[in-house]
Amino acid sequence: MSDAIAPALFEVLEHHDLRTDFPPEVERETKRLRADPGIDDPALEDWTELPFVTIDNPDSRDLDQALFIARDGTGFRVCYALADAAHFVPAGSALFAEALKRGASFYLPGLCVPMLPRALSEDLVSLNPQVDRRALVFDMRLKSDGDCDTTRISRARIRSRAKLSYEGVQAYYDRADGHPLAGQVFTEVLDLLVEVGRLKLAEARRRDAVHFNRSDVEVETGSDGQFLAVERARLDVSLYNEQISLLCNSEGARLLAGRGGEPEAAQAVYRIHEAPPPQSLERLERVLNRLSQVHHLDRQVWCWRRGEESLADLLDRLPLSGPQARLRDAVERQVLLTNQRSVYSAEPGLHYALGVTPYSRFSSPMREVVGVFTHKEALEQFKLVGVQGQPEVDAELRELVIQAANRSKQRQGRINKDVLKLAVDGLFGRDLKRKQADRPTRPGTIMGLSASRLYVRLDDPPVDLKVYLDDLQARLGSDLVLKDGEVEVAGPGEGGVRFAIGDRIALKVAAYEKRQRRWHLVPA
Repeated sequence: MSDAIAPALFEVLEHHDLRTDFPPEVERETKRLRADPGIDDPALEDWTELPFVTIDNPDSRDLDQALFIARDGTGFRVCYALADAAHFVPAGSALFAEALKRGASFYLPGLCVPMLPRALSEDLVSLNPQVDRRALVFDMRLKSDGDCDTTRISRARIRSRAKLSYEGVQAYYDRADGHPLAGQVFTEVLDLLVEVGRLKLAEARRRDAVHFNRSDVEVETGSDGQFLAVERARLDVSLYNEQISLLCNSEGARLLAGRGGEPEAAQAVYRIHEAPPPQSLERLERVLNRLSQVHHLDRQVWCWRRGEESLADLLDRLPLSGPQARLRDAVERQVLLTNQRSVYSAEPGLHYALGVTPYSRFSSPMREVVGVFTHKEALEQFKLVGVQGQPEVDAELRELVIQAANRSKQRQGRINKDVLKLAVDGLFGRDLKRKQADRPTRPGTIMGLSASRLYVRLDDPPVDLKVYLDDLQARLGSDLVLKDGEVEVAGPGEGGVRFAIGDRIALKVAAYEKRQRRWHLVPA
């Protein structure tokens, strides 16, 4: 990391009270674990002959999941190995107490603040290639249509054959001939991932799970030390791999929920996502009707028939490219605005976005304390450890885990906003140093509006901005009023200027108000 940008990142760390070091008692426990990691534990099933692989970002070092897929008659056998963090971070240990305090690992450009010491999260617990590692393995048998028939959870010893990247696997999918990943011991795993991934995506569509045509926006540091917002299209391999993770989390939640009637029921933690409230859906229907009028669109394509079709049906028929792609992006944003936040809960419930009930988080045990705790409960319920938990104690601990999980999720969101602001400040700061006539024009799309501002997403870099109506009025020399309160603002008269959701808009930076940390942007 460049010395020029370190101070800005450390300011973010300080602002969010994030520490990169660990207390002495945590370091002592880590040292003891390194001396005796328990990888040769005779109670572990030996799965080292199976060619597991990990697929992650190129710079990832905390590898939580490894994958193996084989044909099983007319169906598939899908084995998903998860790092055995619960073995290394038992409840009552200093490591667990610190994980509970942090809640999760936190990510900034070129920097991770890990939940667990790096000697664990990037070495001893991580499913690194060509070394034996402890794992909690979901052994799932899928039918030919992708439906999961049976699931067994095992505590095993595995050996990943390779650390693969999304970009590398996608390159193999795009052109297999002559690719280094062709002809490997794990090549069939990659080939079958495509088949299973497509089956699970089709199954999700049948559940009316909404698929957004979104890309990932990441903040990186350039060679000059500046923060840059970079847009990355979601690769097919990422979508396929995600489906396996979702399957594992759904199956784990189902198994734990099924233990609810046992004498010592599992103290499970679930991730729930409630359906949008009726008033939000009513507003969405109204906004889309108005958009079709403002932009003279085909109502059969662009209007949503609430009660007659799903939101997935609506988005499936909207154009992904061409002159109306901006409008589609704006419609997607309006659909997203209907969603409520997902939260962790002690009670199983609907995960609306995925269309499943129930749902848990097994898949990130080194990066989320909720994963460590959920693994612990699964191990106890399925007799994969020698000592059972104490239901009363675990119930109290579960509440603390839920609070930590929800708190850390919100904290990462705030960190992301602060980091993105570093990129925006750098971009407009460079613009502001130029003479007004030489400042670049930056095109974007109006995604939404309120009584005092427009919400705009720039084309490049792909960042979200607020454009204040008072700045627009000063630039145009006339008042703007909300025409219908939801879709457009306009100047006086029929021929006056109008700004509507879905419109293209080109912006220039006018000034920066340091006290309120506010950029003043005006239409070019």
